[in-house]
Amino acid sequence: MINALGLLKERRFLPLFVTQFLGAFNDNLFKTAMVLFATYSIFNDPAVESNFNALATGLALLPFFLLSALSGQFADTYDKARIIRLVKTAEIFIMIFGSAGLLIARAGYTTIGIAMMLGAVLMLGTHSTFFGPIKYAILPQHLEDDEVLGGTGLVEAGTYLSILTGTVVAGWISVEGAAILVLIVACIGFVTGRMVPPAPRMGPPLSVNWNPLTASWRLVGATMHIPRLFLAICAISFFWTIGSVLIVIFPPLVKNIMTADERVASLTIAIFSIGVAIGSVIINSMLKSQISARYSPMSVILMAGFVIAFSVEARMWTPAPAGALYGIWDFVAMPQAWIVLGTLMAIAITGGMFVVPLYAFLTTTVTKDQTARTVAANNIVNAGAMTAGALAVIGLTALGIGPADMLLVVAGMCLISAWIAQKLHLACD
Repeated sequence: MINALGLLKERRFLPLFVTQFLGAFNDNLFKTAMVLFATYSIFNDPAVESNFNALATGLALLPFFLLSALSGQFADTYDKARIIRLVKTAEIFIMIFGSAGLLIARAGYTTIGIAMMLGAVLMLGTHSTFFGPIKYAILPQHLEDDEVLGGTGLVEAGTYLSILTGTVVAGWISVEGAAILVLIVACIGFVTGRMVPPAPRMGPPLSVNWNPLTASWRLVGATMHIPRLFLAICAISFFWTIGSVLIVIFPPLVKNIMTADERVASLTIAIFSIGVAIGSVIINSMLKSQISARYSPMSVILMAGFVIAFSVEARMWTPAPAGALYGIWDFVAMPQAWIVLGTLMAIAITGGMFVVPLYAFLTTTVTKDQTARTVAANNIVNAGAMTAGALAVIGLTALGIGPADMLLVVAGMCLISAWIAQKLHLACD
């Protein structure tokens, strides 16, 4: 067996890894630049800031609801490498539109600029909907059976490292710089996407159902009646609901509770991304490339404990003087900051250890001609759960519940995830 990192030397894996890395980087660079720009330069109300972030999250997830079934059918019907090339071409045009929105808002035409930026987020969600099933479903086709878990871990780690870099860069460059950079990265991704080896259809031909609603209903129904997939998808969905709530509340929490600037906000999201990547690698080493959920329940229980600790730390934070915000260097100079960042890192590491084996379940417990549709069904359910999380943030904000208290809700959701993961472990291991 090739060591997991050794896959990065393989033509059958490296172009896919680089392409998905650049795509996730670009997606998060644009969305983070947009959210930080709106939070720190356009809006000046904590409730409006939270609602805007939740709206952006909801728009990004809407295509997963409507188009995941279609994307899964495409990926199991046509050459996956060809779909990658089409998706990467579309990304260039999406980024042209989104960059124009950033620059228009920057010029002072905020209404039309915000509308264009949110439109770009919706289109990026569509882009991710069609690329998402492929990046996992193509692995069993290009890798040996004993390489799939390692490849999945690398894809997951790469995704979060790209989120990290995109998030950090968004906090440090200007709006104009972000508008230019997303176009450059989209063009590079187009080039690397053309290097992915062919991955033609496997199994009998499919009759594509073009009705998104009936296709989604049938796809989820055909997948969720299988007990192990039902449990894996439910556990993953709870994890992403937790993740969506955390990502939505991070910028307002950093600005209004920790009284820190946008660079600190990007740092907190980046720390979260680093931790998930580390957790992805750790769990692959612990499981020795075996696909098992035996460590998932304890991982997410530990995650709940760290989330509670983070809530306590936020309440004990020493705010900046009235009317001021901590800069990045002022922030990291505070002893409290290192405790906060360490807790965030622990939350993310345990989260990565929880979720990676569950994705491996999805791609290895069905036949290779069904993997894309299985991942698509998972994406539909995940999108529903994450949208519910974003709506919950809006509802809780309307009730006057702040980010620190929302963290306690997240901790409770972790315990539900642990219960589901334990059922999966008992059913499959």
